[in-house]
Amino acid sequence: MTDAYVRPDVQMILTMMEQSDQPLMSEVEPAAAREMYNVMAAMLEADAVDLSRIENMSCPAPEGEIALRLYDNQAERDAETPVIVFYHGGGFVIGDLESHHSFCTYVAREMDLPVIAVDYRLAPEAPFPAAPEDCLAATRWIAGNQEQLKLKISGLIPCGDSAGGNLALVVGHVLATQPAAVPLTAQFPIYPATRMDAEGGSMDEFAEGFLLTKESMDYFDRQYAPKDDDIRVSPYLGDLSLSPPTVLVTAGLDPLRDQGREYAADLIRHGVNTHFMEMPGNVHGFINIRKAVPSAAQDVDKMIAAWKTLISSL
Repeated sequence: MTDAYVRPDVQMILTMMEQSDQPLMSEVEPAAAREMYNVMAAMLEADAVDLSRIENMSCPAPEGEIALRLYDNQAERDAETPVIVFYHGGGFVIGDLESHHSFCTYVAREMDLPVIAVDYRLAPEAPFPAAPEDCLAATRWIAGNQEQLKLKISGLIPCGDSAGGNLALVVGHVLATQPAAVPLTAQFPIYPATRMDAEGGSMDEFAEGFLLTKESMDYFDRQYAPKDDDIRVSPYLGDLSLSPPTVLVTAGLDPLRDQGREYAADLIRHGVNTHFMEMPGNVHGFINIRKAVPSAAQDVDKMIAAWKTLISSL
């Protein structure tokens, strides 16, 4: 149990989830968990916003093709622009282009930057290291295929939530040491998993009752089968001094909170231009519950404002 502050609108959604008679995702097979996740997102998430360009495409991958979706507030761009490459959350097991579609449309409009979402392979069908391999391959392809994308890309901004935040940090580290065709501009991890061996602190304090639970994390871990000592799983093992400018966001009621805090502190200690934000009283997954939790929409706006501030300062 915890005596941490919980916002009233967050408490309403937590009470609703507690009273639900639906099985937990960790109690069903991955295919059913994915369907449950997308149904929940459709109920809790804000509607997608209209954009001038939403285009489905694909790129080569280590195994077959990776589906991508390009979002842009502008139908055509003549000037160079950084591109946000987005990797969705879901414990490396659930989530897809649809689960984060509304969020990506909103980011593309509010940032007025192209956003390209990556539909990487999921576990258990494709366990570690499929996810980071796909995300790296897709990001390199984006950097090297500007004519096909009809964009003049000045830089890459890896971005993602939860498992996708982990992938954003992994991509940021790898491309800092083995550059793509265009440089890194920044990285935007949202409540990221930064180390798979984390324990104690917020992992215990928020183990139950706050959307993301210890049981569900154990479920995802079993499916993903990561190697804890691999930098493509635990990016804190890398040379953080090479990291690009960063905005790292955590949620105050999140089991992953402490590892996000520690990673941001390590970035700062290594001299990386870092903006750390924590959303008190909110839960893991808040970017996908903006309709049900109005204050989460305000948090997303604060986060996007920080992204804009960082980019304008570079």
